Amino acid sequence: MSQTLDRTDPAEAGPDPAAARVDAWLGRLEAALVARDAEAGAALFAVQSFWRDLVAFTWNIRTVEGRDGVAALLRGTMDAADAHGFVADPDEQPTEAGGVTEAWILFETAVGRGRGHLRLKADECWTLLTTLYELKGYEEPRGPARPLGAEHGAHRERVTWSEARQREASELGAAVQPYVLVVGGGQGGIALGARLRQLGVPSIVIDKHARPGDQWRGRYKSLCLHDPVWYDHLPYLRFPDNWPVFSPKDKIADWLESYTSVMEVPYWTNSVATSAAYSPQTREWAVTVERDGNPITLRPKQLVLATGMSGKPNVPDLPGMDVFAGDQHHSSAHPGPDAYAGKRCVVVGSNNSAFDICGALWEVGADVTMVQRSSTHIVKSGTLMDIGLGALYSEQAVASGMTTDKADLVFASLPYRILHEFQIPLYDQMRERDQEFYDRLEAAGFRHDWGDDGSGLFMKYLRRGSGYYIDVGAADLVANGDVKLAHGQVDHLREHSVVLADGTELEADLVVYATGYGSMNGWAADLISQDVADQVGKVWGLGSDTTKDPGPWEGEQRNMWKPTQQEALWFHGGNLHQSRHYSLYLALQLKARYEGVPTPVWGLQEVHHRS
Repeated sequence: MSQTLDRTDPAEAGPDPAAARVDAWLGRLEAALVARDAEAGAALFAVQSFWRDLVAFTWNIRTVEGRDGVAALLRGTMDAADAHGFVADPDEQPTEAGGVTEAWILFETAVGRGRGHLRLKADECWTLLTTLYELKGYEEPRGPARPLGAEHGAHRERVTWSEARQREASELGAAVQPYVLVVGGGQGGIALGARLRQLGVPSIVIDKHARPGDQWRGRYKSLCLHDPVWYDHLPYLRFPDNWPVFSPKDKIADWLESYTSVMEVPYWTNSVATSAAYSPQTREWAVTVERDGNPITLRPKQLVLATGMSGKPNVPDLPGMDVFAGDQHHSSAHPGPDAYAGKRCVVVGSNNSAFDICGALWEVGADVTMVQRSSTHIVKSGTLMDIGLGALYSEQAVASGMTTDKADLVFASLPYRILHEFQIPLYDQMRERDQEFYDRLEAAGFRHDWGDDGSGLFMKYLRRGSGYYIDVGAADLVANGDVKLAHGQVDHLREHSVVLADGTELEADLVVYATGYGSMNGWAADLISQDVADQVGKVWGLGSDTTKDPGPWEGEQRNMWKPTQQEALWFHGGNLHQSRHYSLYLALQLKARYEGVPTPVWGLQEVHHRS
């Protein structure tokens, strides 16, 4: 019996329909851009559509919606951007599923190179992400362009690497002014400092602590990252493959210190910025810095406040605080549980820090009461890893070819306006998987929520930066009654107790205020002026008109990683994922300004809320 084999050449099988659809759409987009026809470009987008641009077109971080929004963006940016060369990434095959065609794309602008992501429904764009990843003529010295390092040959008065570094360190801030001053040397400031270093932008990162990483070393001893290792890499240097899934605080502190050294980040320790003022005439800042107790005036052109995602600690002003005989402090100043074994401890709050501190206090034998003032969303760490992060940030994702950079872009490609629609089904799965846990928690009296619209932790984080706990065990203590639970607002303190608004009195030797933080523009108020803080407005949040994120809708994180209403003032930070990803776009904006590359900003952030 003979057998017929199919020997058809794949090249003769005809074009892939998804690839053909993408190529055709990109061709029509480029034609509209070449013709400077904003209406023709907008007509390529669906009625409900979203274009998110990270610096490439707008020199800003902006999302526009619908054809009118696309047309406005194109009218405002086409000439200066001069975007062209749109092609599907040859290393990434377009895919099609559920009526949606997806593709990774590459393009160029007048001054840089970009990459992005496209989703088509039929032949119309549903979502478009465009990002700038390098400036032409100012590329990072990596790969084939990496520096030689050694100076071969015989040279009189040879300067070694160590001598050059020592000279640079002695001159920067004295004979040579930094172009960028980064205030705050945690993971955000360090990541940005590393990117600026690779781009050749003279900069200094300053921090009040004695060593990089002390921001972590000084926190309560049980603190660890609640996000998994794949989510938390820094730029350039990944964590080793044997790094723990959840980094203990002292381990991450040592990593930050070594990273700062290896990446040669110009970093001043024991340095506090005490005042700053901007001169529109000279277009530079005058920043007074106390370095090792000595005042120095720095004159950077750009000032970055890299203080995380939060402002100053919210410490309540309560009657009786002056008569309370025990210890009391904000969670950010909590030294750890050791001194409180056998003591009566009241923790005011029910989010991440509150649970961590309650758990650590219980472990040393303290009598612990949590005061829950409002409902909290809790998700178990393992469940979040499996359902919420597994497709992008996990060992399985790595094995399937999902790099961290690609995962970051996938996440960035989902517009905030519709991100909750993708999150709700995931949190429905989490609720179902851990229903018995939630039943026990609520039976104990804990007030639990899933966010205003059931979209869970990530949307709470993006909208308000609070209101959640990633459970690594302490929630079971509340569910079991090992950590006692009280509800309501604190009315006042007595010598040995905390009194709630309903009259409940909780005996206490320690009160921890796990009461969160204010907006980051509070740092600008302290360092510069209240007028500048008000001019810039609230930092963080989307304008979703949900709890603690007042409208109107703004579509991007307020004032983060992009120009603000105060010239040459920037805010940087967020979690490790955001510090890693968005430091690229902030660094490119700063590099362009340093080199005199035109940066016409489109759609500058409007101010709707001052704090």
